[in-house]
Amino acid sequence: MNKQIIAPIVVTIILLAYFLFYFGILVAFIDSFLLKLLFVCIPVALAIVIVCVCMQRINEIRSGEEDDLSKY
Repeated sequence: MNKQIIAPIVVTIILLAYFLFYFGILVAFIDSFLLKLLFVCIPVALAIVIVCVCMQRINEIRSGEEDDLSKY
């Protein structure tokens, strides 16, 4: 495994752990079902986006686009 691939994976894991912990604590203290549903849907959507971005970045690294800022 490339050393450059490790960083996006570690950042993704840290962000997912933060969202699970933070929104898990919020859901535990909220009594309303609708608010619980909202506070479950938001982190699930964010987690999907974070994983997709991580996969996209890994594909960029594997294809050789390490410096994608040079395109702009």
